[in-house]
Amino acid sequence: MIPTRRLSKRVYGLLALILGFSAGLLILIGSLVLHGAAWAGNRANAHAFSGGALSAAGGVYDRNGLALAASLDGERILPESKAMRMATLHAVGDPEGFISSGAQSVFRNTLIGWSRWNGMYSLVRYGRGSDVLLSLDANLCEAAYKALDGKKGTVGVMNYKTGELLCMVSSPSFDPLKKPTDIEDNEKYDAVYLNRLFHGLFTPGSTFKIITMACAIENIPDLDSRIFTCTGKYATGEGYVICNNTHGKVNFQQAVNKSCNSTFAQLAIELGEDKLRATAEAMGFNQNYVIDGIPISTSRFATGQLNALELGWAGVGQHTTLANPAHMLMLMSAIANGGEGYLPRFALATRSPAGYVSAFGGGKPKVGIKLNAATANQLQILLRSNVTDQYSPGGAHERLRLCGKTGTAEVDGKTPHSWFVGFSLAEETPYAIVVLGENAGGGRAVAYEIALKVLETMG
Repeated sequence: MIPTRRLSKRVYGLLALILGFSAGLLILIGSLVLHGAAWAGNRANAHAFSGGALSAAGGVYDRNGLALAASLDGERILPESKAMRMATLHAVGDPEGFISSGAQSVFRNTLIGWSRWNGMYSLVRYGRGSDVLLSLDANLCEAAYKALDGKKGTVGVMNYKTGELLCMVSSPSFDPLKKPTDIEDNEKYDAVYLNRLFHGLFTPGSTFKIITMACAIENIPDLDSRIFTCTGKYATGEGYVICNNTHGKVNFQQAVNKSCNSTFAQLAIELGEDKLRATAEAMGFNQNYVIDGIPISTSRFATGQLNALELGWAGVGQHTTLANPAHMLMLMSAIANGGEGYLPRFALATRSPAGYVSAFGGGKPKVGIKLNAATANQLQILLRSNVTDQYSPGGAHERLRLCGKTGTAEVDGKTPHSWFVGFSLAEETPYAIVVLGENAGGGRAVAYEIALKVLETMG
């Protein structure tokens, strides 16, 4: 018979062993829950990566089923067209994961098949994870990339009825199948990993006048009967806001069509900083937005207490105001859609190796900007007049019923940024568009012409 004291020691020892094992198991499970996704998505994971580049994973497909990245026999296969590879680079991402906004980075664990419950089971069984289905039209992206014609900048197009991004192009780009050896040193590739649609911030120039227009519509009752006088500059008492021309006497709609800095500086000062800032923030400035899990850069209205001269320049889109192109695209969508602007989305669904399709976010668009419907309607009328009166007086592209505003944003010591923001009111083309040419020149001469080329591609 074993003495009771010795038996008790053995029991306690066994219990301690069981408790230690259980604690270790819990720590392991907790680590897997907390860090498993990061471990699985690490480029050192030889199951999914080769030489630090993604090799075995689900595919990335455009809205028409075209494979933009897929795995075959342990290699990543990309489109045959070099132009298409470069046009979709910032949406699809590079195999090494330097482009943080690309689907191959954002949805990496979905693509390699990591599951909190099943670990790497999908990759082991099928040799890949789930496919990611994008809303983008790769052919439209290629057309937009070619329309930029080597200029740095971005083009974004979205369906304002659904929030789906149809085009997301950022330039400069590079061919992921033949990455340039001088990419880190050549100025040609400045900020090449940056998705300028999501993460760019640029002086908005006259595109910001849309915000000043909205503020004036909502706060100046006799706006339509007012007459403004432009002598080529507007005296603020603390200096002059210089206009792009001498427009003489103009009413509000004429001031919009002629993009008269004198009038808009006067309106901004009359409205005051508080009202202009409140309108800017209601229209998305100083607000944080997340698109498909990707935080986009925050558009910033001029900060600090502004004197009259600073406020006048801020009212025409200069001073320290900065705008993000994706935000401006969402704002255009809100105006076009009667006041309700959806958050852009470029990831539609996942498709498992077994063929099961699951929509992101339940497949429903989310409202990002909400405007007064009457204000949105007035802005539609003014922006339509702007196109028909100034940009296409001969009625060109009438079928699009295009509305919009160009911007030539002055940048100290450099060529201006070229902007166009707008939308089509035609029932068959419910599209909003933003074009930004970084240091590319005048908005009417550059960005507007690029926008027309892109929209014409859409039929």
